[in-house]
Amino acid sequence: MKGHHLAECQTYNLSTTPEGIVDSLLNHFNSRDMETMLGFYEEDAVIISTSGEPRRGKKEIAHELQQSFGFGLPIKITGRNIYSTDNLAVLVLDWKIVGTGNNGEKVYIKGTSSDYAKKGPDGYWRCWFGNPFGVQVRSLS
Repeated sequence: MKGHHLAECQTYNLSTTPEGIVDSLLNHFNSRDMETMLGFYEEDAVIISTSGEPRRGKKEIAHELQQSFGFGLPIKITGRNIYSTDNLAVLVLDWKIVGTGNNGEKVYIKGTSSDYAKKGPDGYWRCWFGNPFGVQVRSLS
């Protein structure tokens, strides 16, 4: 996170640069605390569920994230591409959750997401559209 000009958000950091968004996401997710993770999202953010349905708002986002948090494992993220303008950023991220879950079963989940972040009036970048399985075809109908 060195050099990303991070600022405090409760006890976790939000980035003030597009390049710092991935580190911010890692810190928020790997806290494995739902309230902390929800601080990474805009109030009216949208996340696309594993079934391909849009879910809006922090309550619905929490519901979608609960499964991933339930494994008790950290996420690993590699930024493939980050494109940004003054206050918008598009992120293509490769991610995986791997290990032995809380229930003792092996976990291997991976994806390539297509996410969008925006810089708020406070100067901090937050996710406003998350599509964790962005390149996965869910339905052709």
